Amino acid sequence: MPDIILIMKKLVLTILAAGCIILSFAQGKKDWSKIDLSGRPGDHFMLQASSDHWTGAPDSIKNKETGFSRGANVYVMIDKPFKSNPRFSIGLGVGISSSSMYFKNLDIDIAASGSVVPFNKVDTTDHFKKYKLVSNFIELPVELRFSSDPANDKKSIKAALGVKIGTLLNVHTKGKNLQNKDGKTINSYTLKENKKNFFNTTRISLTGRVGIGHFSVFGSYAFTNIFKDGTAAAIKPFQVGICLSGL
Repeated sequence: MPDIILIMKKLVLTILAAGCIILSFAQGKKDWSKIDLSGRPGDHFMLQASSDHWTGAPDSIKNKETGFSRGANVYVMIDKPFKSNPRFSIGLGVGISSSSMYFKNLDIDIAASGSVVPFNKVDTTDHFKKYKLVSNFIELPVELRFSSDPANDKKSIKAALGVKIGTLLNVHTKGKNLQNKDGKTINSYTLKENKKNFFNTTRISLTGRVGIGHFSVFGSYAFTNIFKDGTAAAIKPFQVGICLSGL
């Protein structure tokens, strides 16, 4: 698992670096101010599906990650092209971001009354067959965008760099199908716990996208920790995935 996290983290940085390179070299002598942008979609809607990961987590938590942790982001954007060069634009928007982190034989007691988050190993006691921590944010993304051919959006090479600021809407753990230490089902029920006390309610992330037409790959890396200082390790989330944009 640590190797996978390292690879995915490098992929996020590669996406961000690629966006920087494209934006920095995207200069030309053509008079782009005279092109017709009446049919330009402007990427007013973005739908993202991601592979989600934590960086900075101790091995005791990393080794308990299991399955395919995933996320989904939906944004509605306003696109403002530069008058002097409409290949560049500023995107502003609002949307929802959701992340589900899956664990095996680990109980994260977010409803605990103490000052530290208990990460309880449950390998040798009753545990849930499926267990995840879900967080949902409302976010305000801002992007500096580049399109190699804004008049022919479907075939244009695109890149975007930005930041997004989010506020926590909901966080909860969800366990399904209680089993004993031997993996035999005790009770087929679902337990859900909600509590925000241990979590930072504000998240600031660096974002990047590179692609062609309506499809791109994206990366997102948070500057802020998931948990409040002193309650848990300095864990930061990051996402890598695909993005469908248009309208």
